[in-house]
Amino acid sequence: MLEPLIPPAKPGGRPRSVDPREIMNAIRYLLRSGGAWRLVPHEFPPWSTVYAYFRRWEADGTWERMAGVLRRDLRAALGRRSEPSAAILDSQTVKTTEKGGRAATTRGRRPPAASVTPWSTPRGC
Repeated sequence: MLEPLIPPAKPGGRPRSVDPREIMNAIRYLLRSGGAWRLVPHEFPPWSTVYAYFRRWEADGTWERMAGVLRRDLRAALGRRSEPSAAILDSQTVKTTEKGGRAATTRGRRPPAASVTPWSTPRGC
C-alpha cells in the first residue's frame, strides 16, 4: 500500500544497494522501541543509511503523504468520510504566570545570613 509513495532511486549515480522495505522496517523498529539511531540492530541496514533515508523522506514530504493515505484508508474502513469534517482548536496550549510585566521577572529575595555556631569557624579566619 505504501510502496508507490516511496520515492524512486535518484537517476544516474549508483543504484540503490538497500531494499526500501528494509529501511521502512528499521525506521518502524526505532520508532516503536524508542532507541537511538546508532542502536539499529545488525539485521537492518547501517544506521547512517536508515537515518539518511528518514531525513530525505522527511524533507520531501514522503511521511506526510504516507500518513494521509493511511488516514484516508482507515477512515474508509471505519465507514467515515475520507477527510475529517471538523477540527478542534485549544486556546490554552501555553500556560503563563499569573503575574505580568516586571513583576514576573524580578529577582528573588536573598537567603538569610548563615548563623554562627560554636563549632564553626568565623569567616575570614
